[in-house]
Amino acid sequence: MDALTLNRLFRQAPLWVLASHNAGKIKEIADLVAPFSITVKGAGEMGLNEPEETEKTFSGNALLKARAAAQVSGAVALADDSGLEVAALGGELGVYSARWAGPEKDFRLAMQTVEEKLAASGSADRSARFVCVLALVHPEGAELVFEGEVRGNLVWPPRGDQGFGYDPVFVARGETRTFAQMNQSEKKALSHRADAFRKLTDAVFSA
Repeated sequence: MDALTLNRLFRQAPLWVLASHNAGKIKEIADLVAPFSITVKGAGEMGLNEPEETEKTFSGNALLKARAAAQVSGAVALADDSGLEVAALGGELGVYSARWAGPEKDFRLAMQTVEEKLAASGSADRSARFVCVLALVHPEGAELVFEGEVRGNLVWPPRGDQGFGYDPVFVARGETRTFAQMNQSEKKALSHRADAFRKLTDAVFSA
């Protein structure tokens, strides 16, 4: 199947299922594709469970979730996997970024742990990047994958009370404020997820 036919297959689908139970993420994606007359429904609304993320790469986990949702729902499914990679820690935290926060999702503790490991490494390199991979899967088997990133540096102590996760310690390249010090529209313009979304819309809706 050529790229033009493949992209048409996705954009002509009236419904996309987002393989997530995160209401904020569902709204964000729904707003993104609304101009293209596509309806987005979350996994919870469709009665779908999220499978365990057992892959070792962002693309692997995103495809795992999208394939499961497409198979059960019979609709086009979109899933993402994202995380923080720290250069001095050999690319950790990677796909395990959320797990560093523990079962209580204590990201203050997670940020403290990252800082302690950076100090223990003895490296002066504080560069890091946020990564987001979006996987779009058609129930007939067609698949598209898009990766977005934003590079920057980690700071300490945490700054700002907006955003979530590791936002209070991440400063994007060329910026002086952390993601947690930016409002949502400012962060969205720079974020790894926005970068991946732009690539998706350019590929699927501009071809």
